[in-house]
Amino acid sequence: MDNKNITTAFELSGKQIKTNLGLVKGITVRSRSIFGTIGGSLQTLVGGNISLFTSLCEKTRENAFELMVKQGKEMGGNGIIGVRYDATEVMQGVTEVLCYGTAVIVE
Repeated sequence: MDNKNITTAFELSGKQIKTNLGLVKGITVRSRSIFGTIGGSLQTLVGGNISLFTSLCEKTRENAFELMVKQGKEMGGNGIIGVRYDATEVMQGVTEVLCYGTAVIVE
């Protein structure tokens, strides 16, 4: 699936949606390691960007995105519209990240 056909919008500019295939989602649940927690805590003392947590969040979102795209391909789609992210803390230090959208066939 071409990333140009994946968007947060509800249409793809210059393309026509032929078929709506339905909801696709990617879910991942991650926890911080004890080393990451200690390192991140130390970074908070200095202030600014907490790069250890930024990196963990970026990897988690990317994993959820890839799972969503995989499901869209398996359904026969060549595009995904209305992409959104959601995150929920399942328990202290454990977060679920959901990436979802609507798989479509576009021309």
